Amino acid sequence: MSPHLRLLLLLLAAALCEGAPLAGELRCRCVRTVSQLIPPRRLARLELLPEGPHCAVPEVIATTKRGQTICLSPAAPWVKLLLNSILRSSRNKL
Repeated sequence: MSPHLRLLLLLLAAALCEGAPLAGELRCRCVRTVSQLIPPRRLARLELLPEGPHCAVPEVIATTKRGQTICLSPAAPWVKLLLNSILRSSRNKL
């Protein structure tokens, strides 16, 4: 194979791969977690990311009504109660 053809194939492969999205983040999103009580009325969204290849521990990410993102400790008693309450209410809607 000629060097020009190799270069052309390499450039073509690079162009095709350049914008390819990854399967997902391969690291934990939460570097530090908070255990202090945050009043649920201040929360706009709660996201639970189970453990997996991206992170060895489950992550609970809260977004406040002001738009601040906070990583909550899944071991905190109030977080467990909040998650159980959400799970119960979602089961009742099914």
